[in-house]
Amino acid sequence: MTGTTWVALLSLGAFHGLNPAMGWLFAVARGLQERDRGALLRALPPIALGHLASVGIVAALVTATRSVTASTALAVVGGVLLVGFGLWRLLSERHFRWAGMRLSATQLAGWSFLMSSAHGAGLMLLPVLVAAPTGASGGHAGHLDAAPVGALLGLTAAGVHTLAMFGTALVIAVLVYEVVGVGVLRTAWFNVDRLWAGVLVAAGVFTLIRAA
Repeated sequence: MTGTTWVALLSLGAFHGLNPAMGWLFAVARGLQERDRGALLRALPPIALGHLASVGIVAALVTATRSVTASTALAVVGGVLLVGFGLWRLLSERHFRWAGMRLSATQLAGWSFLMSSAHGAGLMLLPVLVAAPTGASGGHAGHLDAAPVGALLGLTAAGVHTLAMFGTALVIAVLVYEVVGVGVLRTAWFNVDRLWAGVLVAAGVFTLIRAA
């Protein structure tokens, strides 16, 4: 992967970290509920692990199954999924409800995995991972040999992406906890779901254009 690829992964991670649906708002609520910044800080690592699992599955599959034909097919299928999922989110009237605030670390990770998957967090990496060069040797045997390396590279990409997500979410959560508070968010809220869905559609269109 090139330097541009890593920058794109870090940028997407920061974008995911900005999204309150990815966990920082939940962490702030935990901290305010228990009146303890430590509760906020303890909530973020399992949330990041759940996000990593969701993104890592997609990243490992994409980078492990690379070939000229497979990459094109994957780009087309991924682009269609991105556009379809984004349009569904844009047109859907349903909203995710917060679970109970008293969750264990395991439950937090599971909640984050489901939330990240439902918001298409892994799908967002498709344009970057499909376009990234792998350096694999040609032929069927070369493809098989490169598969484990590709999967490891995909997991590494997911890890770097998640670190950026975690760092961004940590900074925002602490700032909101210390300065703003959840109450103010209720009066200064904007529909992040709609923004998220629009970015999914744009990423899908970009993926399809590259595959054409």
